[in-house]
Amino acid sequence: MTTPSLAASLSVAARSSTYLRPDAPDAVQAARRRPMVMRKYQISALRPDGEMRQTEQIGPALPLFEAAFSAFARSTLIQTTQGPVAVEDLLPGDQVETVEYGPTELLWVGSMTLVPKSDGPTPPEARMTRIMPEAFGMGKPMSNVMFGPGARVLAPATHLRQQMGNEPILTPVRHLVDGNGVIEIMPPRPVTVYHLCLARHATINAGGLSVESYHPGAGFERKMGEKMLGLFLSFFPHIKAPYEFGGLSHLRLPLVSPGGLEVA
Repeated sequence: MTTPSLAASLSVAARSSTYLRPDAPDAVQAARRRPMVMRKYQISALRPDGEMRQTEQIGPALPLFEAAFSAFARSTLIQTTQGPVAVEDLLPGDQVETVEYGPTELLWVGSMTLVPKSDGPTPPEARMTRIMPEAFGMGKPMSNVMFGPGARVLAPATHLRQQMGNEPILTPVRHLVDGNGVIEIMPPRPVTVYHLCLARHATINAGGLSVESYHPGAGFERKMGEKMLGLFLSFFPHIKAPYEFGGLSHLRLPLVSPGGLEVA
């Protein structure tokens, strides 16, 4: 897929994704006219021909984009066929161990930098979550593990127990904060976070916990205009159309709100 011209893509995407009703309140109209906030995204990916491509791309600082780059903190150990490897040392082509499918080829590594606000409270999308040793049972995790705002871990959803019983659900790590075994962290300085994408959605061993690989969610393409979708897909050289992300391996809770479920 040819990467769209950045200026053209974002200009058209902004127009095609937002419709300003004539009767919308002035405050809403003004908010929608604000310039789109941008950020840098780093990508290492396997191309369809097997070659690895490393790029730095500019994209909008929107939740759907940022969620693709913000699950794992630097130094998080990912279980591979060669043993535990720090997430920042992984490369496309490495074989990571998945719970569902065993060894699976890593196709894509994304990263970005979270920058705390200097003039006020750090927003939720820039906060980290620390899970203390054995917060979820023996060896889960074995030591402190830090996650970014885009991470989901396979865990029982206690507030859905009547519907789901004890079936584990992919739950946003930040929704598990209890001030004891799971603690919210506001980084005092910029931190780099990562995410990993496989040929199909799965859970991988990250520091002793089952954490999902990246998947944008079923029907994600309906939330953006054609140009914005084209820009988003250009970040994933191995993906030509939304359906190629495949299905979800487990039910999961949305990152934004703890209510509702995304079907597998």
